[in-house]
Amino acid sequence: MGNLFGKKSSTKQQPSRVTEADKAVLQLKQQRDKLKQYQKKIQSSLERERQFAKKLLSEGNRDKAKLLLRKKKFQEGLIDKTESQLETIEQLVHDLEFAQIESQVLEGLKKGNESLKKMQQLVSLDEVEKIMDETADAVEYQRQISDLLSGGLTDDDEADVLDELSELLAAESEEQEVTLPEVPTEELPSGEPVQETQGKSREKPAREAMLAS
Repeated sequence: MGNLFGKKSSTKQQPSRVTEADKAVLQLKQQRDKLKQYQKKIQSSLERERQFAKKLLSEGNRDKAKLLLRKKKFQEGLIDKTESQLETIEQLVHDLEFAQIESQVLEGLKKGNESLKKMQQLVSLDEVEKIMDETADAVEYQRQISDLLSGGLTDDDEADVLDELSELLAAESEEQEVTLPEVPTEELPSGEPVQETQGKSREKPAREAMLAS
């Protein structure tokens, strides 16, 4: 039982996020609200005293009415002073809140610069230039492929095509100028071997020569 009530909590308390500037702004706003409440109180009192002074005058009590009007005038001066104090407080609140925003912005810039420096250490300038060059080459290569696939050729490409076409035409003309052997038009005897026919054709001129002699 003693350990149950005497044991300290092991949970760590989270650090407070309220800064001194937050506390100062809160105090100024509280003072501002009090001054506004004081103004409302005086203003309601002024209207009552004015009506009471009017009643005193109607009753012929001029001295009391005058004294009451003096008190009313003094309170009006207090309202003017509180109004000036309110303006000062509002300006201080504005300056403090804006300073907090500036501090947050500067802290963000500081962290951003630190992160940027770490990233710059990971990638050197030479490596970036190399990557950019490789990227440019890849983009140019892809553009050339796209142009070819889409049928778009440059003037140099068209000139190369015409030159290659001229070379093909010239080669074809040279092949057509070569003389080919004539193909015999006589029909061979049916059923007679080709070799025997050729042998008879060779013997015939020999017989004709012998008869002639």
